[in-house]
Amino acid sequence: MELSILYALPHNSFLDSFFLFLTKITGSYAQLWLIIGVILLIFKKTRKAGAAVLISYIGVMIFGHFILKHLISRPRPCQIDLDFPLLVERPTSSSFPSSHSGFSFGAATAIFMYHRKAGIAAFIVAALVAFSRLYLFMHFPTDVLVGSVLGIVMGFAAVKIVDRLFELRNKSAEG
Repeated sequence: MELSILYALPHNSFLDSFFLFLTKITGSYAQLWLIIGVILLIFKKTRKAGAAVLISYIGVMIFGHFILKHLISRPRPCQIDLDFPLLVERPTSSSFPSSHSGFSFGAATAIFMYHRKAGIAAFIVAALVAFSRLYLFMHFPTDVLVGSVLGIVMGFAAVKIVDRLFELRNKSAEG
């Protein structure tokens, strides 16, 4: 059933170019979010958001990429249907969950929790990244859904960790 959803997605040269560009700028491990996290970390006003973005990225990497992908070891759509024309190189890693979706939604959640307007923009980019994984035939819808949920959970957890660390830092500076 999930393959039929992927086959039903409309494809054209504009969308091909757009999602290929989006994939290239985000990077093979969605490193764009790491770069954004580091930039946010530099400025005092956005430091908490930057720290939370980086912590959520690490959480998605550990739980999604290193644990779930290896435990479930689900083949990707492009590994099942070798005749589907790909715009990107065929990956050899497993499909479930979508790490790109996880990294993106983790970062968007972290940014949103500290800076609402920027977070809304980040959620839009995260949704486009997640959809690109379907469009490019890299992931099944459930891979993207679970990756996105994992990212949101990691984003919330990262915000809690960062708030606690900053609270402890402030208490030690006072005492």
